[in-house]
Amino acid sequence: MSIRIETVDRVMTVVLSRPDVRNAVDPEHADALHEAFVWFDGGDDADVAVLWGEGGAFCAGADLKRLASPDDMKARPSRDFPKDGGPAPRGALGPTRLQLGKPVIAAVEGPAVAGGLELALWADCRVMAQSAYVGVYNRRWGVPLSDGGAVRLPRLVGQGRALEIIMTGRKVEAEECLRIGLCERVVPDGEARAAAESMARDIARFPQTCLRADRRSVYLVHGLADRAGLEREWSNGEGVFRAEGAAGAARFAAGEGRHGDFGAASAGLRSARAV
Repeated sequence: MSIRIETVDRVMTVVLSRPDVRNAVDPEHADALHEAFVWFDGGDDADVAVLWGEGGAFCAGADLKRLASPDDMKARPSRDFPKDGGPAPRGALGPTRLQLGKPVIAAVEGPAVAGGLELALWADCRVMAQSAYVGVYNRRWGVPLSDGGAVRLPRLVGQGRALEIIMTGRKVEAEECLRIGLCERVVPDGEARAAAESMARDIARFPQTCLRADRRSVYLVHGLADRAGLEREWSNGEGVFRAEGAAGAARFAAGEGRHGDFGAASAGLRSARAV
């Protein structure tokens, strides 16, 4: 089985499970990953997902042995975008063209290279182990970025730095990733999954309608001028206060969550959910 799904406390962990090939993604693996995240986004079982590769590697990219197979090349379906603006086809690595309504955190141990880097960039946040690293290793083989790397990397680290990383194909270690904004946390080796799941639980305890609206606003306003961004932020969040914020404000007025006590506020939220 190329992936496993484990759900605990509103957090769904998707486990890349091809450790014999450093979790390189073949077409069947890509289909399974895509389906898992479509199910996550449309289901009610989890609020946050974590993507993690077992066996000491996040993902070594596309399975080049399969890409080099003449039979696979003949059977490979078109990944062209529809001319009518319809839904994007699945990415070569699976979910990388999905625009989800819920957050995803990548937990990176070992290499996240070539398409594996693009998978990590697709996530909202990245937690890396100290010895983990990323790189556009497909530079050596003439395989282009096709899962969002050229789109998302410059948005995280800036155009010049992204071009240098893309064109040289060099290894970028975890501490540098943290310094340049390519990841959000670095943790001891072997702890990336646990740290990502802990972050996911922190996110999952908050009111989700508001959290998802704010997350969506960040993506919607990217690249817009200030006024256009402000207008989009307002229109995207309009109605959220009535749907969720008014009840939260009432709990605060009643004494919950004072002085930055997130635990008390979250306890109130859990009680409200139970009701």
